[in-house]
Amino acid sequence: MHDGAGEGSEDNDASGDFGAGGTTEEYSDSHAYYDSDIYLQLAGVEDAATAGGGSRGAGTGTGGGAGAGGSSSNVGGMKSRKPKWYGAKKFGGLHYLRDIEIAGRLIVIEGPDASGRSTQIELLTTQLEAEGYAVLNTGLTRSEIIGQGILEAKRNISLGVRTLAMFYAADFADQLEHKIIPALQAGYVVLADRYIYTLMARNTVRGIRRSWSSNLYSFALVPDMTFYLDVDPYVLVHRVFAKRQSLDYYESGADMGISKNMYDSFIKYQQRLAREFGILEQKYGLNIINGNRPTDVINAGLKKQVLRYLSKA
Repeated sequence: MHDGAGEGSEDNDASGDFGAGGTTEEYSDSHAYYDSDIYLQLAGVEDAATAGGGSRGAGTGTGGGAGAGGSSSNVGGMKSRKPKWYGAKKFGGLHYLRDIEIAGRLIVIEGPDASGRSTQIELLTTQLEAEGYAVLNTGLTRSEIIGQGILEAKRNISLGVRTLAMFYAADFADQLEHKIIPALQAGYVVLADRYIYTLMARNTVRGIRRSWSSNLYSFALVPDMTFYLDVDPYVLVHRVFAKRQSLDYYESGADMGISKNMYDSFIKYQQRLAREFGILEQKYGLNIINGNRPTDVINAGLKKQVLRYLSKA
């Protein structure tokens, strides 16, 4: 099952001090799926889990059913377990979800605008569903109550750096609580087109302290796998022009006054983000992938790693 298309460019776009793990979003015409009845569908999956049947689909494995309560030890062939949260020493995630169990797996693909994240998410979704896994897609600015507000605010209002950071955090929190966690409880593989790492990196390059961002996202769920598509900024800029013939204001760092020349601003902004992701790699164990290679080559490696992990989950 697919869910949601992200926004344009930049929100297809900082750093923290918590654990390991690894996400997302970009508007893609070829990936603009919306399931307005997602909650009813997830509820249906949980009902199906109770009834048994199916192969690897969410809540349909031979181990019976877990559903939202996580009452089974195995859903869809994947073992249920307690989720891991960032900031566990201080906050322990969302307090009222402290005792839940999840059977699904959260896999994040990070990377700059035009790095090919959305394409890889789409390919993986098809490949995993063909293997019998139920899949949910998510990404930045896809909250049904907040996502559109971010887009409108960025188009019409000059927001402060911290205000925008809080806006994104609210969007992420809503999706975590109402989409990601319910899907994981139901045994879905959640593919995130960007996650909190992009948001923290953006914050850092715009002058926000890393400790502030790490505290802000201390409630986040630790992903099971996180990949970062590392693409040279000079390659990125050509991909962006091929994609939409213009450079995005925020994705080019124009709001930061880096350079009066938009092209130069884009290159320098992307270089700063890349350096910050180098720090995130060390802190959170991100898996770095050479994103300069052809799409099919990258996908072959991703598919192999993801399927190998899921087969042992």
